[in-house]
Amino acid sequence: MFKFIKAYIKSMRLYYAFLTGIPGWIGVSFYEHIASSYNKVEILPSLTKKTVILLLLFFSWGINQIINDFLGTKEDKINAPERPMVKGELDPFIALTASSIFIIATGLITWFYLEPIAILPLFIGVIANIVYEYAKGLGIIGNVVFGFMIMMCPIFGFLASGPTTSPYFTSSRISILLLIWVINGTMTYYTYFKDYKGDKLTGKKTLVVKLGIKNAKSFGIMIAFLPAILFSFVYYNHFIQNRINFIFALLGVLSIILQVGTGILFFRNPQGVKAYNLLSVNFRACTGSQAALIALYNTELALILYLFSYVFISLIFHFYDNPKA
Repeated sequence: MFKFIKAYIKSMRLYYAFLTGIPGWIGVSFYEHIASSYNKVEILPSLTKKTVILLLLFFSWGINQIINDFLGTKEDKINAPERPMVKGELDPFIALTASSIFIIATGLITWFYLEPIAILPLFIGVIANIVYEYAKGLGIIGNVVFGFMIMMCPIFGFLASGPTTSPYFTSSRISILLLIWVINGTMTYYTYFKDYKGDKLTGKKTLVVKLGIKNAKSFGIMIAFLPAILFSFVYYNHFIQNRINFIFALLGVLSIILQVGTGILFFRNPQGVKAYNLLSVNFRACTGSQAALIALYNTELALILYLFSYVFISLIFHFYDNPKA
């Protein structure tokens, strides 16, 4: 049992947890903002409720990662031959059964303890995760599906926090969701570099495989500016109602530096161990950009989450220092 638990946790790759946890926190914190600002049906969720929501969000990636490992075994035999499932350390049937139980438990907790309507983004997210494993072999469609999948996290966080009478879709909310979509779709592009060899050999035509390493490197620098360009468009066209403050500007600039730096670093090191190690920078750019969005209505929380994710992604990533695992 201990051997299984160790292999399962290793396969979860917990540094990824921030990719679902931080955007999910956007939804929770925005619900709190509404509950604090307006005299409506929204009520501030208890600490226990918020803790449950955030635990579900942070561990959702790892639970679903087991499904990805199972569906991607063919290319993992080349890209990551030392992963537990590939090496036989993690029994696929038992691991999938465990993940299925965890997903069902998450659904039951959502339905009976949180808010039943939050089942919808939860269900869509699980389906999108399965679809993604096939979609990433279809060029840019994979990036679109991945961004859409992560976009379910803030929706889940918001809906699970409590009842609401406010409209689900406003120009501000749609703009933030689009930003999360683009930020994560861009982030996942850089993850394809480390898998280029295996993806190409197994016929999985990710966007990097389709472009080829030379063109993909240049394209990586170009798309590093996408989140900033999109934010500028929605902000200066007044789709986002909240105005920029100092903390947002500070975190935003730092995020742009990380995003552009990611593009430049992958341009210089698109393959090998260095490309794998650069994922830490890539993930911090992604989570930091999303934490910065919270500063539009909660500057203190945004600053805490930015620093927390920056430090702990780097720390946890060092426990996964084997690029073949």
